[in-house]
Amino acid sequence: MANAIVMPSFLPRPFTQTTPLQLPTHTHSFQSPRSSLSLTTQSAKGFAVPRRKAMSLILSTYILSKVDVALAQQSPVFREYIDAFDGYSFQYPGSWIQVRGAGADIFFRDPYVLDENLSLEISSPSSSQYKSVEDLGPPQEAAKKVLKQYLTEFMSTRLGVRRESNILSTSSRVADDGKLYYQVEVNIKSYANNNELAVMPQDRVARLEWDRRYLSVLGVENNQLYELRLQVPENVFAEEENDLRRIMDSFRVNKTAG
Repeated sequence: MANAIVMPSFLPRPFTQTTPLQLPTHTHSFQSPRSSLSLTTQSAKGFAVPRRKAMSLILSTYILSKVDVALAQQSPVFREYIDAFDGYSFQYPGSWIQVRGAGADIFFRDPYVLDENLSLEISSPSSSQYKSVEDLGPPQEAAKKVLKQYLTEFMSTRLGVRRESNILSTSSRVADDGKLYYQVEVNIKSYANNNELAVMPQDRVARLEWDRRYLSVLGVENNQLYELRLQVPENVFAEEENDLRRIMDSFRVNKTAG
């Protein structure tokens, strides 16, 4: 997802307090041709760090380290995309880039994790007339339709390819605009044989090609069904989950002028 700016933490070497340096009370004299230096117990006190100063140094180091961690964990800057003509809006990470010609109404992608992206699909008003997202049935039924659509789009003609899919969660919520939205999460894995033309079954070993999570938010307005789709590799989902949830929760469908 978007890249958080991690500021390096420069910490001083660990400080260990010891008892002040104890020197004999008699004077040692070091003679040189130019001068002589006397070191007594009184002057040795200057080498011992006072306890209060030591505690202050340790506390300052602790606070600075906490600030560094907080800066490293800051969420990225989000922007809002508003399409007044088609009637929807959502927030997205400011570092994501828009990709044109992707086939969706709008498409944004993480520039570093290419499999992490979002898109929006709108049903044709001529093919169906939606009054509410409940026209899809309860969230569980809507999830089956969403998963079926994904599997249809990912259908492959290659030999030895198979897909495993699972509905992870379904939910509904009424947002602050008073409209009902469905949220659906599915996981899809793709496997392919390493040698699909091999004659012997033992020579055709299925290997995992990709493992992704798909999150959809469904809403209805203007007699159309809107679907915000998010895709993320399963192995980075936990790291990106908060940002993905923010995108999902920000999605709104709006009445158009027409």
